[in-house]
Formats: sequence, structure tokens, C-alpha cells
Amino acid sequence: MRNIKLILAYDGTAYHGYQRQANAAMTIQQVVEERLSPIFCQPIKLNGAARTDAGVHAYGQVVSFITTGTIPAERIAMAAKAVLPPDIVIVGASEEPMDFHARRSAQSKIYRYRILNTRPPNPFERNYTWHCIAKLDTALMHQAAQAVVGTHDFSAFRATGGAPVSPVRTMLSVSCREMGSAIIEFEFWGTGFLYHMVRNLVGTLVKVGQHRLTPADFAGILAGRDRRAAGMTAPPQGLFLVEVRY
Repeated sequence: MRNIKLILAYDGTAYHGYQRQANAAMTIQQVVEERLSPIFCQPIKLNGAARTDAGVHAYGQVVSFITTGTIPAERIAMAAKAVLPPDIVIVGASEEPMDFHARRSAQSKIYRYRILNTRPPNPFERNYTWHCIAKLDTALMHQAAQAVVGTHDFSAFRATGGAPVSPVRTMLSVSCREMGSAIIEFEFWGTGFLYHMVRNLVGTLVKVGQHRLTPADFAGILAGRDRRAAGMTAPPQGLFLVEVRY
């Protein structure tokens, strides 16, 4: 038996999220399992580090699975290239100890959220950014975002429909920066994230950037633990899973 770890990069535009679904909607997990099983000469079942939503992308999604297949790890990426669609790529493969698990062994994750902050839309960014027309105050959003660094109850930024888990999470760092004249990027590094947590944080921080909330207001929303006080859920296409750390 072998425990295989893969790092996947994918464009989530055409998929109903990472996790396989009972309604037969096409997902990243389903496609990778079905296309890679012949390479390992048996059905495989992936354990994913993160359950990215429909339309969300990844530079570094990590999956693991147990197999008796004998293909060397260094040949997996090349073999997969011939069977996977072009919007899913294996960028790394390795054999790990049997106790490694893509989700349970993870220590932290980094997510990035991209905003196109121009008046005219950009057709080439429509699947990879949230288009916000009004000029946003990047420095003020960065200032406000520092309130979430540390260990907090993130009830104000969790969505309904998520797993019934503790809302307490630890954020190691948060940044908001301009990338050229049109793109604003948020980056969130934390030990764990709630369902829609990053998108709800961004939706609320954009209100700060529009000067509709102050940094103190944002900190008050976090402390108040009331989802109704926070902003909208930012759309999925601007969100990227950047890295999973072990």
C-alpha cells in the first residue's frame, strides 16, 4: 500500500466546487478520481485539504489517497497530463508516510481574493476577479483587516449551511495590497476557515474601502458575532486557494 500526495492547480469556473456531489454535478474531485483511476489500475478516492466552492480556483489544492498502484510518483504528473482536462493540472506528486492525510495533517492554509477595481469591466478577468466599480481605499481596508489577526470567534463571517463546528479560528496574517493600477488582492493566512469565511470578510472589508464602514466598525462587527451586521458574501470567482502548509 502507498499513500500518494498530489498538489492540484485548477480553474474552477466550469465546476461545482471541489467535493464530489450526490446530484452528479461535475466537480474537481469527481473528474480527478475518474481520470486517474486507470493510471493506478484501481478506483481511487481523494481526501482533499479544502472544499473549494463552485467557481473558486486553486494554485495549490492538496489531495491524498491510498493505492496499491505502482506508478512512480515522479511519473504521475506526466501521466495525468494525458487524461486530465486542461483546466486541472497536477503540479506536484510525492509518496508520503501512511499517516499523512491531506486535510487532517494540514497546519494552515493561504487564500487570495482578487478584485478588479476599474469602471469598465475586463472580459479577460471576469472569471478571476470581483469587478467593483467604485474606487476602493486599499490602505483603509488593510488597516481594518488587521483586526482579525489572532484567535477570534468568526461567527459574524460564517455562512449558513456550513458544518456545525466551532466558529473560533486563528488568523496568522492578513494583507490588502494594490497589484498595478487595477487589481486589489487580499491574502488570508490562517489555521482554519469557516464556510464562506473569506468571501464574507472580503464583502465586509469592501464596505470599509467604500468608506461606508470605518475600521472601528469592522472590528465591532467581528466582536459582535452577528452575521446580519456584516457585508455581503463576495462572489466566488475572485477566490483562490494558494497553498496548504504542513
